[in-house]
Amino acid sequence: MSAQGDKIRGDWNQVKGKAKQEYGQLTDDDLKYQEGKHDEFVGNLQKKLGKTKDEVKSWIDSL
Repeated sequence: MSAQGDKIRGDWNQVKGKAKQEYGQLTDDDLKYQEGKHDEFVGNLQKKLGKTKDEVKSWIDSL
């Protein structure tokens, strides 16, 4: 599991709150994380935020 996946699993409620503060257009559905579907989750955020995969991963790490 990647560092991003570990961060998502460990502090998800806190990360989700920060994500919503930074990007108000994100909904609870956008921020649903399912175990084993990390790449799909990152891909959905890419589309929603208009960022690259690396930008999304860096953003998650910064939260």
